[in-house]
Amino acid sequence: MSRVHDMGGRIGDGPVVPEAEGAPVFATDWHARALAVTLACGSLGQWNIDTSRHARERLSPKDYTRFSYYEKWISALADLLVEKGVLTREDLMGQGSEDLHALASKVLKQEAVAGVLAKGGPANRDSDVVAAFGVGDQVKTRHPGGSALVDGGHTRLPDYAAGARGEILLQHGAHVLPDCSAHGLGEAPEPLYAVAFKASELWPYPEHPNDEVVLDLWQSYLQPDKGTDSEAEG
Repeated sequence: MSRVHDMGGRIGDGPVVPEAEGAPVFATDWHARALAVTLACGSLGQWNIDTSRHARERLSPKDYTRFSYYEKWISALADLLVEKGVLTREDLMGQGSEDLHALASKVLKQEAVAGVLAKGGPANRDSDVVAAFGVGDQVKTRHPGGSALVDGGHTRLPDYAAGARGEILLQHGAHVLPDCSAHGLGEAPEPLYAVAFKASELWPYPEHPNDEVVLDLWQSYLQPDKGTDSEAEG
């Protein structure tokens, strides 16, 4: 069963309406502050990007559907700060201790922001896992989708692509597996591929069946596509 956050390709939610050209990056000042605080807290080193993404996915369905984009960010951040023991509920309500925090030395200062953002957080790694697929190989994503490691856990395989047939376009090398990383199970790097799927593979009645969607997918999400039973018999 797909989670409420897994909305990609879902039918019935209406069209995506792009913002007007020249629209401000942030609709309100607090949106910019929400982004800044989230990035600054990430620099404390108490979680990684996959943990942060999963925190947003774990918001209650009622909250997830009614919250705006940055309300999701700031609410998930509050959950993470308490879960990881960085702050208490009392701290968030302004009722905590006034003592210097144990993580104060890790504060992200203004002059360091540009360098930190420029450096990013590369996820490519060396790995002993042998690439099972090459460019041009036909593959099929696992079905059912969802995390194969943690019940209700994080994964980067979107629900709409579960069980779909595609073609390997590119090998990216080995990258951290989010399904493990989000849950503190280690990085478990494995080969990552760019996989192309025809629209007709992803949706029952696509307007343009031969349009393609390209997804970056980890090796454990994929298996060789041996075709249908009738094709194999032929």
